[in-house]
Amino acid sequence: MDSPRRAFLQTAAGLAAVLPFSNAFASALLAGEVITGTGDYRYRVQHDWLMPPEGLAWGDTHGVAQDKAGNIFISHTVGASATKDDAIYVFTGEGKFVRSMCPEFKGGGHGLDIRTEDGGEFLYHCDVNRRRLAKSTLDGKILWEKGAALDAKFSSAQIYANENDWNPTNVAFCPSGDIFVADGYGKSFVHCYTKDGVYKETICGSGSAPGQVAQPHGLWWDDRRGLLAIADRANRRIQYFAPAAAGEPWKHVSFVTQGMRQPCHFKTRGDLLLVPDLSSVVTLLGKNNEPVASLCDGDPTSLRGAAREAFIPGKFVHPHSATFLADGSILVVEWVPNGRVTRLERMS
Repeated sequence: MDSPRRAFLQTAAGLAAVLPFSNAFASALLAGEVITGTGDYRYRVQHDWLMPPEGLAWGDTHGVAQDKAGNIFISHTVGASATKDDAIYVFTGEGKFVRSMCPEFKGGGHGLDIRTEDGGEFLYHCDVNRRRLAKSTLDGKILWEKGAALDAKFSSAQIYANENDWNPTNVAFCPSGDIFVADGYGKSFVHCYTKDGVYKETICGSGSAPGQVAQPHGLWWDDRRGLLAIADRANRRIQYFAPAAAGEPWKHVSFVTQGMRQPCHFKTRGDLLLVPDLSSVVTLLGKNNEPVASLCDGDPTSLRGAAREAFIPGKFVHPHSATFLADGSILVVEWVPNGRVTRLERMS
């Protein structure tokens, strides 16, 4: 039996010992048949599908990405019981632990994504502890780090007085090669950088009106539309922007509010937009941005600081990021102090 499946069944058995076996969730989990979603979007729930080996421990699990070889990278804050400070754990596509790396991001491991550039693959990290944007190789070698762009201006006004004014939460990649950076925990701006980390322009700033954002936690280039999608989390909406002519500001295009609570980030696959939502659900939007599935909806919840045994099978606590894996399943990481990585296996 492979190690992810064994860990999954061990988790199930532990829950069944705590909860009455007549409990439908516990008995279903023990049988491996907790199902979420509806219609064409039904998934088998596999909580704790990725678990670090002895000596390592999850902190808040914040970011997830998969490279072309199928390896899965998880960014987290590092658990108190870990014997190493490494904030990135790497697993094979089948769930086998490979290595840990990047101790410099302990306490701040947050947004994480991978991009192919000049024939190679690179990781982009957002460190919310040291307030840094960083680029590394897949084996964790840091190529550059950037703090706040103190020369950044918006509407002719300087944005940052010092580096503590900003705190980057996620990145996205423009087809032109540029990088979008969300200042989600700083002053609520979204910026554009070159692939070498040089500041170019600011796309939008703080507020609640069209064209303004509040806690822009995540963002993604929605290639279904050729537009930049921003997880305008504190405004409880997705907001779309379009590039304008050179030297002109980016333009607000539209909002998506249906099904949105506290959207955190995005990924696309075909006609689908994947939206991990901090308010205890992962939402799938169809080609017209209509909700087609709400997965593992656990809202409302008070379980963030609870022991694992208190988590409810088939219910999310606080999804923070998610990605489509190469096999069509979905991997979800959650903002909980003891970390959790859940695989949603697409059912035929």
